[in-house]
Amino acid sequence: MLKKFNLFADSLSVLPPRQKLLITTLNAHSFNVTKSDALFNEVLLNSDVLIPDGISIVLALKLISGKNIKKIAGADLFFYEMERLQQQSGSCFFLGSTDKTLQLIKSKIAVEYPNVKVNYWSPPYKPQFSDEDNSIMINKINSLKPDVLFIGLTAPKQEKWAYQHLSKLEVGHICCIGAVFDFYAGTVNRAPSILIKMGLEWLYRLIMEPKRMWKRYLIGNPKFILYVLREKLLGY
Repeated sequence: MLKKFNLFADSLSVLPPRQKLLITTLNAHSFNVTKSDALFNEVLLNSDVLIPDGISIVLALKLISGKNIKKIAGADLFFYEMERLQQQSGSCFFLGSTDKTLQLIKSKIAVEYPNVKVNYWSPPYKPQFSDEDNSIMINKINSLKPDVLFIGLTAPKQEKWAYQHLSKLEVGHICCIGAVFDFYAGTVNRAPSILIKMGLEWLYRLIMEPKRMWKRYLIGNPKFILYVLREKLLGY
């Protein structure tokens, strides 16, 4: 049920800056995935902060429970954290993506957020990491002890990895925001602001990447709508 998820409904500014927090996102696609992935469902239910990353989630919650919450995209979280780190001369670590993308991110941050210390690691691209892979990743992160850890391993892999290794990570906020890596690096274009404001960012992504996104949106979105209507009408 959608109502079981404790969605964040406040301003990001209320988040304690020096506390370890697992911050994840919920959108229509990730909600669908929870139906078949028990661990991912557990991660989202137990996240310290679960932000409503999608207009579909916002509208669905209003329909089901009458609650009015504001959409907070992964990109909104990223820019909030970077502005905070810039003001506090903080540090961040990027885990995931390619060396090329990560270097583009680091170079751009050096210009836009010069007070922020940055490090990164590009893990091997594989369905499941070995114990050695995990050890290397954790050691790389903990060598910096970043105020913010950005993870871009794609969902639900990134959320599950953070959850399973949470106790070993010497970090502050842990932000699972995979798609933002490419948006910020400029390797993938984000939707124009007018479409974002209209709640049509998903349509732009579908048009730009039809082969990768058609199942998520053309099959996933109607499936999500059916889940929501069933919960509204039948209560389960």
